[in-house]
Amino acid sequence: MKAPRRLASLLFALLLGCAPAGLAEPLAVIAAAHGPLDKLAPDTLKRVYSRKSQLDPHGIRWIPVNLPAADPLRRAFSLAVFDALPEDLEEYWNIQYFQGINPPQVLASEEAVLRFVAATPGAMGYVRAHLVDARVKVLLLLPIPDLRH
Repeated sequence: MKAPRRLASLLFALLLGCAPAGLAEPLAVIAAAHGPLDKLAPDTLKRVYSRKSQLDPHGIRWIPVNLPAADPLRRAFSLAVFDALPEDLEEYWNIQYFQGINPPQVLASEEAVLRFVAATPGAMGYVRAHLVDARVKVLLLLPIPDLRH
C-alpha cells in the first residue's frame, strides 16, 4: 500500500511544481527541437556557460541563457555545473567582461527560456524536466543539488 501512496504524493508534488525532498526532479539542458545537436557532455556545458567555447561543432554560435541569479533553479544549475553559486562567479565575470566576453543572457522565467531557445539557433537553456515540450529537446539531464545545506 505504500507504493501507491508514494506515487500519488509524487504526482501531487509534480502538479504543484515541486518535488519532495530526496526525489528532486532533474534539470533539463535544452536546445531547439530542430537544432543539429542531440546531446551534450557536462564538460562542454561548463565551457559553453563559462563562454570558453563560442561555437558548436557545426559552427553555430552558442547562445547560453540563464535565469536570474536569485532564482532557485539558477542557483542549483550553477552548483551542478560550476560547483559554485552565481555570486561566487562575479569575479570571474568581471575579468571576462574586461576581455570583451559577456556572461550568458538572463531571461525572467522558464517559459521565457523555452520560447527563446525554441526560436533562436544556437540557444541553450535549462528548465525543470517536466516543463520540456515539443518546442525543444533535451541535450543533458542534471541532478539538482540540494540547496538546503
